[in-house]
Amino acid sequence: MTQYRINAALILALLLVPVYAQLSGDIFSLTLATKVVILALAAVGLNVALGLGGMVSFGHAAFFGLGGYVTGILATHHMNAESLLGTGWTGSQDMLVIWPVALVVCAAAALMIGLLSLRTSGVYFIMVTLAFAQMMYYLAIAWPAYGGEDGLSFYVRNQFAGMNTMTPLTYYLITLAVLLCALWLFARLSHSGFGLVLQAVRQNPQRVQSVGMSPFQVQLTAFVISAVITGLAGSLYADLNRFVSPQSLSWHFSGEIIVFVILGGVARLMGPVIGAMVFVLLEHWLGGVSEHWQFFLGLTLLVVVMFARGGVLGLLLRKDQA
Repeated sequence: MTQYRINAALILALLLVPVYAQLSGDIFSLTLATKVVILALAAVGLNVALGLGGMVSFGHAAFFGLGGYVTGILATHHMNAESLLGTGWTGSQDMLVIWPVALVVCAAAALMIGLLSLRTSGVYFIMVTLAFAQMMYYLAIAWPAYGGEDGLSFYVRNQFAGMNTMTPLTYYLITLAVLLCALWLFARLSHSGFGLVLQAVRQNPQRVQSVGMSPFQVQLTAFVISAVITGLAGSLYADLNRFVSPQSLSWHFSGEIIVFVILGGVARLMGPVIGAMVFVLLEHWLGGVSEHWQFFLGLTLLVVVMFARGGVLGLLLRKDQA
């Protein structure tokens, strides 16, 4: 019951951020909270693969970046009235059009990467996913038509159902609604038959195979679902900044997403939310104190790994039980 109270308290805190921003006049807190929500969404995606499936992907930035680049490219072509890849389609600035395209692209990429990487395991799986992400990173750098190393700016945030998404409150509520949907999906997955089989594959793939199921197909499906959620986060992040760069595809960002999951608690529903919240707040507060704020983040992660194996959420639950 305690875990439900913690989950409810976190969701309530996210819902109350706009109230605090309006009462205090601190609109920047909405932008900061929007970043937390989007990064938490990316971590929810990885949590499907890592938390439920035990797949330590060091290349999830590839899907985050792909989602961002699809958003930026479609928006840029629409603004410039330029045909996309000779198709005659000039892109779109409607999120309800952009999101499905981004999800399909990310799903196709995940299917290709998963078909190859899931034939390995352990450190080899980590290195293969890392290699694919780095390939996309260098492709983005070498693609001058879309900004190359300087990235791609599209200046105007895309539209959602006629809303003014340039308003911080409106965009925050959109991203929060998407995160809540992703958390609901994760909860359903983890308690569904598929989720139970996926967790069984993580623990003993040979036993799952002995009862006539294919561990490879189960893992591949989970990997694609995981990539799609992370890709949607990348699309939202590109719209938040109205900019996307190759850095969103780099292995550094893949590491950050893993940190979100570990900090909050692997396989826990609200773990990614807590992890993203701790990371962003540390970056914001310590970044104003020292340019070496990552050192303190490293110390925090070290403490969590050594003394709170279930992440911050696991530590809170253990204290309550004690």
